Amino acid sequence: MPVDPSLVGREFPAPAPLTVTAERVGDFAAAVAHPGEDVPPTFPIVLAFDAMQAFLDAEAIDLHRIVHGEQRFAYARPIAVGDELSATLTVTGLRQIGGADIIATSSEITDASGAVVCTGKATLVHGGAA
Repeated sequence: MPVDPSLVGREFPAPAPLTVTAERVGDFAAAVAHPGEDVPPTFPIVLAFDAMQAFLDAEAIDLHRIVHGEQRFAYARPIAVGDELSATLTVTGLRQIGGADIIATSSEITDASGAVVCTGKATLVHGGAA
């Protein structure tokens, strides 16, 4: 069954803020083979994924039917150890092609003061029910 087009514009917050720790950054950097001491530029996916999972759970969409089509991040400032970050995913577009839902999302990552740190944009391809 196709995803409901009325989802466009709806927001789905991640269930909890995430504190950026040296250990989390180190684990993530090791997993993606990122050299150096800085926070990898793809680190916000940790929080964006939590917001995406909140969206999938709320809409009863199975993760195993999703193909990640695209991901990009635009930064307002670098992420630093000690930041407490929150994410809210917004469904920004939806279209159907060949029986698949193409879902455009934007995840706004903010710090504890509410200032935007970065925005992640993703395209998800939902294969629908088997």
